[in-house]
Amino acid sequence: MERKGIISVGNWVVDSVKFIDVYPTKGNLTTIHRVEEGLGGCAHNVLVDLAKMKSGIPLYAGGCIGNDDHGKMCLEAIAENGIDGTNMEVLDNESTSYTDVMSEMAGTASRTFFHYRGANARLDVDQVLACESPARIFHLGYLLLLDSLDKADSEYGVAAARALDGLQKKGYKTSVDVVSEEGDRYRSVILPCLQYTDYLIINEVEAGACLDRSLRDADGKLLVDDTLEAAQALLRAGVRDTVVIHFPEGGVAASKNGAIEYVPTKHVPHSEIVSTVGAGDAFCAGSLYAIHEGYSLNKLLRFANASARFNLRSATSTAGAPTLEELEAYLNQ
Repeated sequence: MERKGIISVGNWVVDSVKFIDVYPTKGNLTTIHRVEEGLGGCAHNVLVDLAKMKSGIPLYAGGCIGNDDHGKMCLEAIAENGIDGTNMEVLDNESTSYTDVMSEMAGTASRTFFHYRGANARLDVDQVLACESPARIFHLGYLLLLDSLDKADSEYGVAAARALDGLQKKGYKTSVDVVSEEGDRYRSVILPCLQYTDYLIINEVEAGACLDRSLRDADGKLLVDDTLEAAQALLRAGVRDTVVIHFPEGGVAASKNGAIEYVPTKHVPHSEIVSTVGAGDAFCAGSLYAIHEGYSLNKLLRFANASARFNLRSATSTAGAPTLEELEAYLNQ
């Protein structure tokens, strides 16, 4: 079977974005100026960003949601965006996951997340391997936020690695994304998965945590050479094809054939940034499209940077997603 398209399986989340002046110190109060609700999570964000490109690539959704109003929101979004939802599993005895997002209106528009794992925690190896589609790329994320897949496995080290191995044996090219968290689980959960991962798309914090190093100096400045070397180190650690590392300043990519690239972003004034929620997923969606279409690493990074840039113009995870025509027009400027 000649495979075509992208299936994204993993986190489905309802985001309640609360806009505040500044995140308060412990015990203090801040004012919520407005609230906007939308869908989020790796699987949702990547698929909707891809759908809004209107490229014609077939898209497929998978994951666990609750039999509740939030779950219905997920299914409605899948249908409205022309995505195949055959592999979605609706659970009667669990709630759909949700996140309260505290988004600062001042400074760097940073955000803080309070997350209820809900139905996402029930997605396990059997459910992942039961997903059927003719897609070429199987994108799984976020690891470290999918409890059943993050569990230890006596043979593979972690359950997610067992799932990824099974997906490759079914003929998929596998792609992995990771959530940013504080803690020491990166090496125990992510490293065993790398040998079963064709495309690893993560940010500089996650890449550094996987390698037990910081990719920024004491002043917070990105260490570009170190980040390029980190991409190569993750290839040596097992990634089969391509490593992409993104950050607000741009992105780097390295592939097994020896190609390596760094492409910075154009500066975006803080006054033009509505919210950064979903920017990493927008970059990921752009990367997956570029990989699917066989772009060079340089073009991949330019395309993914542009996808993330458009995301900054909206409050929710996907409202700012551009069409393929808009992306290409921007890149041709």
